[in-house]
Amino acid sequence: MDDSSTFLNKRDYRKTPFKTGVALGESTTAGGTATRRELTWVHRLGRLIDEAQLEPIRLINSGLGANLVSPRSPAYDSSGKPSAMERYDKHVLAHRPDLVLISYGLNDARGGTPLESFLEDLGHIVLDIKERSGALMVLINAYYMTAFDQYPPFDRGSLESFMGFNAAMRHLALECDVLYADVFEAQGMAPWMVDPDGVHANNLGHRVIANRVFEVLARNCSALAQSAVESRKTFEPWRDESVLRRR
Repeated sequence: MDDSSTFLNKRDYRKTPFKTGVALGESTTAGGTATRRELTWVHRLGRLIDEAQLEPIRLINSGLGANLVSPRSPAYDSSGKPSAMERYDKHVLAHRPDLVLISYGLNDARGGTPLESFLEDLGHIVLDIKERSGALMVLINAYYMTAFDQYPPFDRGSLESFMGFNAAMRHLALECDVLYADVFEAQGMAPWMVDPDGVHANNLGHRVIANRVFEVLARNCSALAQSAVESRKTFEPWRDESVLRRR
């Protein structure tokens, strides 16, 4: 298949501007240890979307610290409640979103949730939101962290378990026909993107996470090319290479 055929067959997940988005997730989604609200990945992502489309998005942050996917986790009693399974009706669907970002795995892997039950519950949430809202869904994997042996009962994870959870989430995204943002890979296992607490992304980590999620949206949604297309029609030439061309 030549390049032109590939272009013609490119799937476009969204042709019109996003109006309302919701980010459902754990503490780093909520803001974690970012030093200002404006530096969180959810806020940064909203600004990137606003720059790219012709009207602003209303991006709602439904992140909750120490949150788990469902009450089935062994660490549920020590978690931030209600779980995603118990709250997505009120904290996502009630907003009537056309974009939903779901970010889980970190706390469930650390809290000893069996991967099979995690995937079953996460898959239920993804498919139910997708069916009832018609929103474009983005599944965001577990962020990179370093303090796996601290903060009991959230001390049962490991780098290997995170990789297993993330690989399974990538497969789940394919099964559910939703987009997948590999923020773990984007962070490159760089410890300087992690807060001194060893769990949360720092300001730099939040920037990288926002960029990766935006890249996934931009590669799959022509709505995010609208600003670039429109500005090209009226821009004033600004390049001046005359000095470089002098011999």
